[in-house]
Amino acid sequence: MKLEISLFKFDKNSDYLPYYTKHYLKIKDEKNILDILNTINKTAKLGFEKNSDFDLVINGVFVKTSITLEEVVANFGEEIIIEPISIRRACNDLLIDDNDFREKITILKDLAQEEDKLEYLKLKPYFYASNTLNYKNDYIGDAILILAYNLIKKNPAIANYILLALDDYEIGAQYHTSLEKRIYNFDMTIEEKIQTIQNNLNLFEPLEKQNFRVNKTLIIDFGTFEENYEIKHNFKDFNIAYYPSKESIQTLALLNKLDANILKLDSMKLDLAKNTFNKNPQITYLVTSTILLDAFDNNADFLLVDTFEDFYIFDYNRKQLEKLSGREIILPIIHKNELQKLATGKHSEAKKTLDKHQINPEII
Repeated sequence: MKLEISLFKFDKNSDYLPYYTKHYLKIKDEKNILDILNTINKTAKLGFEKNSDFDLVINGVFVKTSITLEEVVANFGEEIIIEPISIRRACNDLLIDDNDFREKITILKDLAQEEDKLEYLKLKPYFYASNTLNYKNDYIGDAILILAYNLIKKNPAIANYILLALDDYEIGAQYHTSLEKRIYNFDMTIEEKIQTIQNNLNLFEPLEKQNFRVNKTLIIDFGTFEENYEIKHNFKDFNIAYYPSKESIQTLALLNKLDANILKLDSMKLDLAKNTFNKNPQITYLVTSTILLDAFDNNADFLLVDTFEDFYIFDYNRKQLEKLSGREIILPIIHKNELQKLATGKHSEAKKTLDKHQINPEII
């Protein structure tokens, strides 16, 4: 096995900007990423913690140095980028200044015992893995929300005091974005704990109660996805950016039948925080504009979505998205049912809904 590694390097005392060094390693006795770092460190001094519980990022995903090389290759391939858990806070290669994380405990300092504060320190990956920090660096942090859940579970009598402390924080739980796709082998009970806190703060609502349409009277019926169909137009020479939902089997099967180029963009994994949209649409708009601009800048012909909720978010909120991003976003959005109609030659049916888009794809 061989690995091609791009390794993040930065020394706050001597470097103006970070850079990456290339390492081509033929694996011998190395079993995990910690072994790899130790091997590199023998010939090129590297800042990191020499233990199997050290946190870092591989190809945009948060992992421990204990991750095996078999897992690395299976999930990320043989070409990997190794970075610290916060590039913004990097001080010595993979080591960071984590004072921003440690200071957040003051939010609950009068309600947490010493053992609770020690438990908080174990939650550091959940703090830095949040995509919200890329937009709001003063975000309360998912680690505090997890700690709050644990404290209430241990002592329900202090629940109101904890919730008041969280509610007083300006960039609070309403800015949470899911950690599910950002941490390797993520434990979904963590999301459940955070959602419980959001529920207790009256922030979390089911999707059917959210209103993603600026024009509340204009509703599009995309029809149903047909199980048996024949492709007549293969979309050759098209670049398609696809934002998947949890129910993406039909869409993936359709895309596999087309000759289009499906863009591989990390932004398509970002969470839109849809369940808190009514309470705080700003974080949804910020992430949405990132996704749209990434697709547009990578020459996508359109963005494909699975659900009507995602369609309305991306297509019907353009003024807010453009205001936040400072750019005009003219990328068309297409629902999977519309793509199926276009691919099977049912153009007249597709046109009925395409004409109602804020930006008509005009590909018929």
